[in-house]
Amino acid sequence: MGFIPYIIYPPANQTYDGLIKAVATSVCDVAIGDITVTAKRREIVDFSTSIFDNSVRIIVRQTKTIDVDLLSYLKPFSLKLWSILLICIVYAAVLLCVLEGQNNEALQNRSIISSGAMSMWYSIGTIMGYGADFHVRTAPGRLLTIGLYLLSLVLVATYTANLASDLTISKSKDTISGIDDIKNGKIPFSRIGILIESAEEDYYLREISGGVRNYYPLKTKNELFSSLLNNIIDASILDISAIEYYTNNIYCNLTLAGKDFAPSSYGIVYPKQWLYGKDLDVTILSLRESGVLDDLKRKWFDKNVCQDSTSSYVSTSINMEQMSGLFVTFGLISILSIVLFIWKKRFVIKDCLTRSVR
Repeated sequence: MGFIPYIIYPPANQTYDGLIKAVATSVCDVAIGDITVTAKRREIVDFSTSIFDNSVRIIVRQTKTIDVDLLSYLKPFSLKLWSILLICIVYAAVLLCVLEGQNNEALQNRSIISSGAMSMWYSIGTIMGYGADFHVRTAPGRLLTIGLYLLSLVLVATYTANLASDLTISKSKDTISGIDDIKNGKIPFSRIGILIESAEEDYYLREISGGVRNYYPLKTKNELFSSLLNNIIDASILDISAIEYYTNNIYCNLTLAGKDFAPSSYGIVYPKQWLYGKDLDVTILSLRESGVLDDLKRKWFDKNVCQDSTSSYVSTSINMEQMSGLFVTFGLISILSIVLFIWKKRFVIKDCLTRSVR
């Protein structure tokens, strides 16, 4: 059209209604983007002819197909973490034999294998929170037990929470099959994320909640995707153009549910009685007739990077790095128990050293 544009990119937290108001108040001349034409917006601004035929879809977290897995109970922890835990159990059992062997009746008059088995039983029982059928008798043994209790406190709570999370995710497959499930309250309304000051918010208030703002408010699309991935919300509704692009190319862990609904269109926003409105419509129609708009749609929206992705499921296993501080603490406590043992046996050790010198 011969214009020399001065382009201003809105901030990330700019709402769609905010863009409409910016045009209506002459802050900017036009607004171009994924802006849905609605009757409410037409009251204060005008729109060009449609530049994109739009509708709305539901977006949810991607869930993998549930298969029979006999080792699923091990998944809350990574293999490396299970290995380190086993090493800690064996280490604690050996240390317990040394610290308690001469003072604990349960470990006396036994073979090395039998004493080791009893110590292993004590370590496993303490870490699992079950306990064992004998008690430590020495101060070093009690100090080591404190370290085992610390492991038990954190690991049991973490394992339980992570296992519950895995089971919840597995059971959540196909939670929503369409917009009717949301209308019927199949999931709590507070777990549905809605972009504020958007066409989706208008639809939600008009068709679902009857004007009640009982949803989880979101300011930006990035916040929407982050909230879904972090299990803050369970579902959201968004324009099909944006939602297909993001789920096909960026957020492979998210997917669409049900069929599209609420058909609408995008248009370029300009002020009421704008001098160039008719010329803009003619230009858009010529671009549509020549296939330019279809070419742009194929270029940007028909790509599907995530189609063959095998990483759509994000493991929730706790790894060694996340628990490294816990095991370092246990190691320090065990070293302190050894130091305490040596201190209590210092006279015996001194006598042994004296005899060896003689």
